[in-house]
Amino acid sequence: MRSVGKHRSRLQIIADILFVVKDGAKKTQIMHRAKLSYKLLGRYLTDVIEAGLVRFGDAGSYTLTARGGDFLNGYKEYSRRYRQFEEQFNDISHQRIILERMCFNLDKIGDYLKKNALSGK
Repeated sequence: MRSVGKHRSRLQIIADILFVVKDGAKKTQIMHRAKLSYKLLGRYLTDVIEAGLVRFGDAGSYTLTARGGDFLNGYKEYSRRYRQFEEQFNDISHQRIILERMCFNLDKIGDYLKKNALSGK
């Protein structure tokens, strides 16, 4: 699970819930371990049950379905590839800054970068 402090995407929250329920868990356990409010947990549990990713068992606990396991495996691969992409993108962005610094007067580079950051270039 990702550390708290950044906003999580919907996919990340669902993956966090599925990770918690893979060995079976009660609602309170899911809420605490997935770091969700009671209200949000209710919404997401409804969604994952309707999607067939989780089922509510007779013992009052939630468990992962085969489809939920497939989702978790797919999410792990997606997450790994996304982290690699982010690292590559950050490396490319850093390389661009180095090249830009080589092309401009260093006194003006700050103004140039601010202008382009604001314009989205």
